[in-house]
Amino acid sequence: MNDSEERGSFSGKLGFILTAAGAAIGLGCIWRFPYLTAQYGGGIFILIYLLLLATLGITLLMTEIAIGRKTGTGVLGAFAKLNKKFTFLGYLCLLVPLLIQPYYSVLGAWITKYAVTFATGGGAETASAGYYTSFIASTEPVIWVIIFVIATGLVVLLGVRNGVERACKILMPIEVILLIILAVYCLTLPGSLDGLYYYLYPDISNVSAEGILAALGQVFYSLSLGFGIMLTFGSYLSKKVNLTASSVTTGFFTLLVAFIAGSLIIPASYIVTNGNPIALSSGSMFESLPMVFTNMPLGLLMGAAFFILLTFAALTSNICALEVMVAALRDKFGVSRLKGVILMTLYTLAFSIPIALGYGVLSFIDFNGMKLLEIFDFTSGTILLPIVALCTCILVGYFIKSEVILDEIKLFSRFKGDKKYMFMIKYFIPLCIIIIFVYGIVSMF
Repeated sequence: MNDSEERGSFSGKLGFILTAAGAAIGLGCIWRFPYLTAQYGGGIFILIYLLLLATLGITLLMTEIAIGRKTGTGVLGAFAKLNKKFTFLGYLCLLVPLLIQPYYSVLGAWITKYAVTFATGGGAETASAGYYTSFIASTEPVIWVIIFVIATGLVVLLGVRNGVERACKILMPIEVILLIILAVYCLTLPGSLDGLYYYLYPDISNVSAEGILAALGQVFYSLSLGFGIMLTFGSYLSKKVNLTASSVTTGFFTLLVAFIAGSLIIPASYIVTNGNPIALSSGSMFESLPMVFTNMPLGLLMGAAFFILLTFAALTSNICALEVMVAALRDKFGVSRLKGVILMTLYTLAFSIPIALGYGVLSFIDFNGMKLLEIFDFTSGTILLPIVALCTCILVGYFIKSEVILDEIKLFSRFKGDKKYMFMIKYFIPLCIIIIFVYGIVSMF
């Protein structure tokens, strides 16, 4: 049977790890992690993030993968199989990628535009005043959105092994190699070592409640927790694969790539901002970084490599999110992969095109200062992600026997932390999630 006739599966442990890491790394690690680290104290933020990743992050990652492998189905069926009272959770979980996919596609389209512009010799133009705002206010992003979304659909159409896994196997190593080359080169520039010092030195005086909460939120994004991605990938995972080791390795890969990305972006931006890392923001990728590249030796070449790298990262994230939606349709309604990909690609286009126009002809759509892209981001990331993760903890901690998930985690594993695991699931993680959720809602007003 080919993948159009069966659910599909990963070729093995390496295929799973590279695919899971490809889903997790994406823009969350390469784009989001560096600017949060710069804003919240450099090295101390990294230390807090590391502690939360090693405890809360890995625990939730193992849980989501275990649920997927235990039930052997996607998000719409997995929670219902464990407890019918939690059938609703599958639909909530699916709603996360349904909201994230359209605006991630817009970000991916913008990045692709910059990659092509740098690669064709027009990088200096992107550093000119007003270039970014003029570009996103025009209708041109729609063209890049269509290209990016169709490219994502074509990869997913090839199936789990031949499409999703193969793409991540090829793109992941390229992403890491490009990042290392760019980071090493950046650190040879005058003034970059001062930025590296800020990035690595854990200054206790920089600890803040906002920074801790930002690190908590980043753990969710960097491991794709609550997206349904890891659960879906778990349903493709062989029972013979050591789930604990795979989860830890995936977490290590995401940490490594995020760390290298920060070693590039923060020292580079430190130079341009004259030693003011807090000036680095979510928009710096499109506004400040082109200035960095155009003012450094071999900068246009480095800029092209960087935005090509980001294009790959955005593409792997989108591929994995689309796979969640297609798998849900296949498992729940028996839709073929071809029909599922077509339906979800059309859905993505139907929402991503208006989002792409949200800074231009549809800029009148505004909620509390947020345009369409920010509205989708806030709804999915600040509201839905914490709710899905909290409900998952409640399900595993209070509504099913602890052995159900623990036995799955222990298959071909020497995992012995039963009591610590249950403490994390029943008490520590829910408390952290509630804090993130309340803070996110309050910060909106």
